[in-house]
Amino acid sequence: MGRLFLINLEGRIYSCKHCETHLAVAEDVISRTFHCRHGKAYLLDKVVNVTVGEKEERMMMTGLHTVVDLFCVGCGEILGWKYEIAYEKNQKYKEGKFILERFKILGPDGRSYLVTPEVQVGESDADDA
Repeated sequence: MGRLFLINLEGRIYSCKHCETHLAVAEDVISRTFHCRHGKAYLLDKVVNVTVGEKEERMMMTGLHTVVDLFCVGCGEILGWKYEIAYEKNQKYKEGKFILERFKILGPDGRSYLVTPEVQVGESDADDA
């Protein structure tokens, strides 16, 4: 394996809960109203220090999407996913955007987010109305 070069961000940053690798700046958050299996998630315009998995089609609560999972380059933890293709016309705004699950990251204040107890296993990608 080659040498690992990490991008260090400045300002209010989100980082990996497990290894504290920088992932995104707060200004790149598009929406804080997404949900996933572990609770809330953030839709972001860009993230750094991640690798992507294989493309796969997933049926989510908002319809069929082609996505790739996002992995931390520091520790390999899965952090969320990237929308490659949204098949529903009203979901096209998600294409090329990233989801980070709050449960898997540290917030700009350095604190962990907790799993939301009322979230049901199997729930994924639900936009708050």
